[in-house]
Amino acid sequence: MFDLDTDIAETKEPVVDENSTTRMNSKTPVKLVLEDGTEMTGRSFGARAPVAGEVVFNTGMTGYVETLTDPSYRGQILVATYPLVGNYGVPPSRPSGSIDGPFEASRIQVQGFVVQQYVDDYSHHAATRSLDAWLLEDGVPGIHGIDTRTLTRRLREHGTMKGWLIPADASLEDAKRMASAVDMQSEVFHAVAPPEPVHYEGGELSILAIDVGMKDNIIRSLLSRGASVVRAPWHAQLADLAANADGIVIGNGPGDPKDLTTLVDQIRQLLSDYRRPIFGICLGNQILTLAAGGDTYKLPYGHRGVNQPVQDLLTRRCFITSQNHGYAVRDEALPADWEPWFVNVNDGTNEGVRSRIDPFFSVQFHPEANPGPTDTGFLFDDFLRLVGAATHR
Repeated sequence: MFDLDTDIAETKEPVVDENSTTRMNSKTPVKLVLEDGTEMTGRSFGARAPVAGEVVFNTGMTGYVETLTDPSYRGQILVATYPLVGNYGVPPSRPSGSIDGPFEASRIQVQGFVVQQYVDDYSHHAATRSLDAWLLEDGVPGIHGIDTRTLTRRLREHGTMKGWLIPADASLEDAKRMASAVDMQSEVFHAVAPPEPVHYEGGELSILAIDVGMKDNIIRSLLSRGASVVRAPWHAQLADLAANADGIVIGNGPGDPKDLTTLVDQIRQLLSDYRRPIFGICLGNQILTLAAGGDTYKLPYGHRGVNQPVQDLLTRRCFITSQNHGYAVRDEALPADWEPWFVNVNDGTNEGVRSRIDPFFSVQFHPEANPGPTDTGFLFDDFLRLVGAATHR
């Protein structure tokens, strides 16, 4: 996570972007409209653009840099439940083609950003720009001055719903026609995946990482443990790439897993032909389950935050995890040769599955974290240990 713990001597004086200050002082009124008719008016920051998308909330207290660049949020309007956002600014952009942290993608992924109190005068030794300036640069609108506690309660009571972030003086019908939205059944999956495979040189073991919107820290987590990685888009010919891979990781991503029938069919074939370890993360948990013959369903408002407790059903150990998903695996629909692996302590939903026979397993949470706790980072070690054992038989 973007490190908040810094020596006082390293901390720069707060930097104020004069253009940003001018924009903020204008206090341009904008409103968030939900599909149930709820309207909440606030003030604009970032870009000026009407947008539409599913409105979801994240409960993390920090980590907005990592969260806003998580491709799993593509097409969604994100609400931060923590009331103070922007106070530690944003680090400089990374070079083109880089996967350096703390960013999880090359640009902001959300459709819009909703906060209670935006802080423009940031202070952090690594920051070079304000959150307002970053949103403007990437063409993403924000709204602040919203009662996010009331908004979150509404979403918890009624479930996630579509929303529009529009000028306060615009009619809803006009705004709906003008608002930019992402097609969540097809377009979104192509938007978050690389056009062709990307190779990252590391150690002896070669891992095929299937990208449906994979966070960069999954790749960094594999590279830091000495693996080489081939990052392939989900629509590539995976069987050909898998033939040269010592193990496979199916990453996270946005949308409904049942809309990825092409990928599910390819993974189903790999489950029949591939005998080396396969590890699914987040959306990868759902894809692996569907390929095995199981089922998934949409959660009322999902799990999005950095403090979700899960329990390992084998060891009974509990872990605090980072999560970002709106769909879950249906335990009772798992095939006989598969079993639940982790469970969410809060609501009892599935947090992982594993094959009883083959080295195929997955988790619903994010062991790579970023933001959030790294308690379950050992799962990468376990996976690579299995890969090494299978390779050297």
